[in-house]
Amino acid sequence: MGGAVEFAGVFDADVDHANAVAEEFGGRAFGSLGEMLEVVDAVTVAVPTKYHLAVARECFAAKDGRGVHVLIEKPLAGTVAECREIAGLAARAGGGKGVTVQVGHVERFNPAVRAMSRLGVTPRFIEVTRVSPLTFRSIDVGVVLDMMIHDIDIVLLLAGGLPVTSVEAVGVSVIGDVEDVCNARVKFGETGVGGGAMGGGCVANLTASRLAMKTERKLRVFSPDAYVSLDYQKKYGIVARRGENLGAIREAVTKIRSGEIEDLSQLNYTDLVQVEELKIDDIEPLRAQLESFLEAVRTGGRPVVSAEDGTAAVELAARIVDAIGGASL
Repeated sequence: MGGAVEFAGVFDADVDHANAVAEEFGGRAFGSLGEMLEVVDAVTVAVPTKYHLAVARECFAAKDGRGVHVLIEKPLAGTVAECREIAGLAARAGGGKGVTVQVGHVERFNPAVRAMSRLGVTPRFIEVTRVSPLTFRSIDVGVVLDMMIHDIDIVLLLAGGLPVTSVEAVGVSVIGDVEDVCNARVKFGETGVGGGAMGGGCVANLTASRLAMKTERKLRVFSPDAYVSLDYQKKYGIVARRGENLGAIREAVTKIRSGEIEDLSQLNYTDLVQVEELKIDDIEPLRAQLESFLEAVRTGGRPVVSAEDGTAAVELAARIVDAIGGASL
C-alpha cells in the first residue's frame, strides 16, 4: 500500500470476530466505533447497507468535525435519499473542506474492465449478464441492489455521462417479497436544446439472477469501431476491431461477386475476422481498489468511484425496480 499506511485495527459488533481479525492481522480490536475513529485517518465501512448512513455520519463527525475518510462498500446506501445525504455530509465535513468518500464498486478494478477502459470505445449497445446460484446471503434485498448494481455502475461509466432516456424492466420474485431475477433495458441519449433526446446514444441490456444453476458474469460492448467481450469471472477479454478486418472482408466480398470464390468453405474465417486478447494485468481488484482510495486520500483528488458515482448507480437501480413494479427505493 505504498509503505505509508499502518493498519490501526478493527471494530466489529461481534467482539470475537474483531479479536480474531486483530490477532491475524495485528492492530487493535476497538471497543467502539467512536474509539476507533479518534485514532484513524481512513476506514473501510463493511456493514449491512441499511447501516451505511449511520456509520458514515459518525465517521464524518469524528475528531471534532474534522472527519475520517471512508471507503463504503457498494451500494453507497439503500435509498437515493440516503446516498445524497452521505454525499452532502461528506462535502461539508472538515469545516467545509470535505472528506474523501469512495464507493466499493470493485468491478471497476477488475483487470478485464481496466483493459477495456484503455480501448476508449464508444458503445452503441451493451449487454451484461450476471447470474449465480442462490447464496441465501441477502434475500431481503432484491437482485437489482444485490447483484445488478455492479453492472449498473459499469454501464454508467461506459455511457460516459449520457442521460438515461428510458428504462424498461421485468422481474420475478420466487423466494421472497423482492425480485430474484431481473432483465432491464436502459436507453441513453444525447440531450438537445430544451432537454429533448438526440441520436448518438446507446442501449444497455442487463440481466441478473440469483436462481441460476451456474455462475456467469459477462459483458459485451458493441461500438462503431470494435466489439469487446469480457468474462469478469475469468478476468479475460477479447476485442475485434473494425479497422483491422474491413479490408480483408471487402476483398473476400469482391472475390465472391467475381466468381473467383464459388464455395464459401474456401474462406478462412480466422483470416477475415481478427480477434485479439486484451492485455490483462494481474493486479488483485480489492488491492487496486484500496490503493486507489488511499491515493485519493493522500492527494485530495477525485476517487475512482465517488459518492456522486455511487448515488447515480442507486438512482438507476431505483428506476429499474420501479419499472418492474417493485417497492420504490
